[in-house]
Amino acid sequence: MKYQIEHINKFHYENNVDQSMNHIRLKPKTDECQRLLTYRTDISPESVIKEYVDLWGNTVETFFIPEMHDKLEVKTSSVVSIQRSPFIHRVEYSPEMRNIYHSKLFRDHYLAYLNQTSYTYLEQEQVDKVVNIVGDNSNPVEFALNVMNYVYTNYAYDTEATHVNTFAQEGIDLHGGVCQDFAHVMIGILRANLIPARYVSGYLYVGEDSALVGDAATHAWVEVMVPGIGWCGLDPTNNVEALENHIRVGTGRDYNDVSPVQGVYRGGGQTLDVKVSCTLLES
Repeated sequence: MKYQIEHINKFHYENNVDQSMNHIRLKPKTDECQRLLTYRTDISPESVIKEYVDLWGNTVETFFIPEMHDKLEVKTSSVVSIQRSPFIHRVEYSPEMRNIYHSKLFRDHYLAYLNQTSYTYLEQEQVDKVVNIVGDNSNPVEFALNVMNYVYTNYAYDTEATHVNTFAQEGIDLHGGVCQDFAHVMIGILRANLIPARYVSGYLYVGEDSALVGDAATHAWVEVMVPGIGWCGLDPTNNVEALENHIRVGTGRDYNDVSPVQGVYRGGGQTLDVKVSCTLLES
């Protein structure tokens, strides 16, 4: 599958801003299943862009605007090719995988994705309530699938229920939210059960006559570390494995590590308009 993605962020400031420093994480990844074919960033007002790779392996572009401005537009255009085959439902949790999962080396290596953050922390009673429904984690692969189904079944997609700073501890009791909230709740449950899990930011291709939701802006889902296999994507918003419709941009412990646009400026308040389009070029 080959896609063209256009992502536009328009900031409008209440007063003139005399300078701003910005960081964006909007460049899709290249890995064993996904190839970034072309990528372009356009900034208005014009600015020199510097690029680096952060601690989590994400590409970060930074730019500084020194002159006075009352609006900022960040536009990125990408062409990405993806080829992934479904397999997590076919995984047989073998004794060898179990030995890896319970080893100190495995836990130490993925410690960053086992520790809770402000976004993913849950009270123990909140976790126990879910475990009583989905079962224990004796088979981490099956448990992760059950948690994904639990979140999908018990939470309604509602853009008004939460905001960008809603933490899982609050969101789990709201039974509504957006993909960011569903991912944080799922990650919190998995980590509380000693399963390494990370947050994924990217894009979702919905297409025509699809039941998938979450394409209005950037999408979010979860990746679970399966011993001996690697990171496997699960989308609790849609209760599906993250495959060729899911375009990966950033991975981290939570939303804060992969926030698409971050910046500081000197001035008053602001409003933000976001527009994302994902077009299928080749199937």
